[in-house]
Amino acid sequence: MSIARIGISGWRYAPWRKVFYPADLPQARELEFAAQHFATVEINGSFYSLQRPEYYARWRAETPDGFVFSVKGGRFITHMKKLRNVDEALANFFASGVLALREKLGPILWQFPESMPDDHARFAAFFAALPKDTRAAARIARKHGPLRGRSLVRADAERPLRHAVEIRNPASASPRFVELLREHGLAWVVADTAGRWPFFEDVTSDFVYVRLHGDKALYRSGYSARATTRWAERIRAWQSGSEPPDARRIVSEQAPECGGRDVYVYFDNDVKVHAPFDALGLPRALGQSAFQSNAAHATRRRPGRGVREEPLRSSEAWPGVRARARRLAESAR
Repeated sequence: MSIARIGISGWRYAPWRKVFYPADLPQARELEFAAQHFATVEINGSFYSLQRPEYYARWRAETPDGFVFSVKGGRFITHMKKLRNVDEALANFFASGVLALREKLGPILWQFPESMPDDHARFAAFFAALPKDTRAAARIARKHGPLRGRSLVRADAERPLRHAVEIRNPASASPRFVELLREHGLAWVVADTAGRWPFFEDVTSDFVYVRLHGDKALYRSGYSARATTRWAERIRAWQSGSEPPDARRIVSEQAPECGGRDVYVYFDNDVKVHAPFDALGLPRALGQSAFQSNAAHATRRRPGRGVREEPLRSSEAWPGVRARARRLAESAR
């Protein structure tokens, strides 16, 4: 059965404190709180620098069963080296602890800058090198460079890996690029960027990956009830295995219909604290619960600690979040 996971891109934002996060919530428990409300979170700290195995293990421990992370690939690979001679860098990324997420490891996002050349051969070589499962990722990880004893190069089990590609150079929005993604089973990222970068909705894999950066002002604007309803309709179409009837595509042909596709949606319009509340409103427009887990799952044993912390109160107990979520749900009907 296909699923739709709605969440946020990152969770550590100072302006969110006392707005989305309650005033009495310790900063160290913000992920734990967010995981009571969303089914998924996009880890974006991994884009800026290599993380550590103990960080990924802690994030896994702080989130409930069934929760899924997506992980953003490192900018050293995509923005600095621009895919040139990246074998060791790719190994370092997978050795940095990604595999510690275990069953909570979802899609891996590769975002490319506007300055990334539309180099077919370079993209093709990189896409071919991406691991399709966790065992393959572990084999790549074993080729890592110096990581000062902070590496993890074994997978606890063999699980499939999914990859999504977000491009910002209009030259790469071409039929040839779409075909390359389909050849390797990678998802084209549907990126709403207020018209700044290419927006297309080609389906290129067995799942759909959506990043909502703001439809009116990049990173700053929220999504209206009308916009939320429109995105809900599109998600339903993708989940059913088809496409929205008015989908904006690079290629004229639709992808073959199937029994259903998983959909991952991440709100990245974080500047004015729209992201978490928009991510609460969209599930309601889909007829889902905005609260994706419960207090019974909120407490987790943290790595290296012998005692459990007190569980967080149920997300329903935070009146400010609950009230604003209800208003969003009512306005989206």
